[in-house]
Amino acid sequence: MIAKLRGLVDAIGTDWTVIDVNGVGYLVSCSGRTLARLSVGQEASLLIDTHMREDKIQLYGFFDAAERDWFRLLLTVQGVGGKVGLSILSVLSAEQLLQAFASGDRAALNRADGVGPKLATRLLSELKDKVVGLSLGAEWSPSTAPESKAKPSANADAVSALVNLGYGRSEAFAAVVQAAKALGDNADLNGLIRAGLKELS
Repeated sequence: MIAKLRGLVDAIGTDWTVIDVNGVGYLVSCSGRTLARLSVGQEASLLIDTHMREDKIQLYGFFDAAERDWFRLLLTVQGVGGKVGLSILSVLSAEQLLQAFASGDRAALNRADGVGPKLATRLLSELKDKVVGLSLGAEWSPSTAPESKAKPSANADAVSALVNLGYGRSEAFAAVVQAAKALGDNADLNGLIRAGLKELS
């Protein structure tokens, strides 16, 4: 089982790279985010998730552990294979994924090739509770996102108001979380909206 590769980047494609390790070239599938950090001829170190089937061995490479952990988690959902998993990771960073799951942002997941409304809904319903266990920024997990001293409905209403103003659900959620932290006991709907807008500006 290959868990890590370090060598020279021999070639880069649309969703793959070849890593030359002492003269042996390993074909590794990667997200767009990982590929963007590689350069042909430069040394690279990738964490590897090895998938073995009867007819082939597939290597998936990741620049950091957070992306690898998300890939493994995404693949636990029916309908998500390696290609779709990498597609999601190409359009959303680990932090953006946490925001999307914490806020229930289907539109953010729909941006990935191969993810339609049904799969986005399934991803949110099956993984929302599991993301709490990821050490990728606990402030975004449903159990730790501050409700502030305002009623939880005030937070939801503030997010809704920001979405109606044209902001994405994930970024609106993130702004309200920060606003609730800043305001503490003084948080009310109008205050959350104003502070949220300030965070977004």
